[in-house]
Amino acid sequence: MTIQDQNRPAQSQDQNGCAPANPGFDRRYDVQGLDAIDVAVLGTFPNVRDDDPVRYPGEPMQVEIVTDEFSPVCPWSGLPDFGRLEIKYLPRASCVELKSLKYYLTSYRFVGIYHEHATRRVLADLVALLDPLSMEIRCDYGMRGGLNTICTVRYVAPDHTPAR
Repeated sequence: MTIQDQNRPAQSQDQNGCAPANPGFDRRYDVQGLDAIDVAVLGTFPNVRDDDPVRYPGEPMQVEIVTDEFSPVCPWSGLPDFGRLEIKYLPRASCVELKSLKYYLTSYRFVGIYHEHATRRVLADLVALLDPLSMEIRCDYGMRGGLNTICTVRYVAPDHTPAR
């Protein structure tokens, strides 16, 4: 037995006496509920400036916003999930203000929510805020345990016929 072995604490075994039990496996961090998602912080600005006499050709314009910093937490473990969030939308009357969007997305940081629910929740909140012609939210949550989760949700306004 080496000196290192003597200084290590004895490892316990699982209930069957087979493998060492890890006391960290039963650990769980507290998470916040859905009410911690700060929808009120979201702001908008007009899609077209009233003081600009030039009307832009090629409308509607597609807006794409991408961040690698979306990080809700697993509701089971409380551990962070990191995702690349992509927002694509055709604005109607208003666009989302980016600083407010950053604060909104940051409010997910301690919220326990599954990947699928978080992706749908972002879509629901932004559609309610903007009333866009269409919107798509895609989040690639990356590898975890050899599995990669990519969630995509779409919305098309009832009065909008997408171009083909």
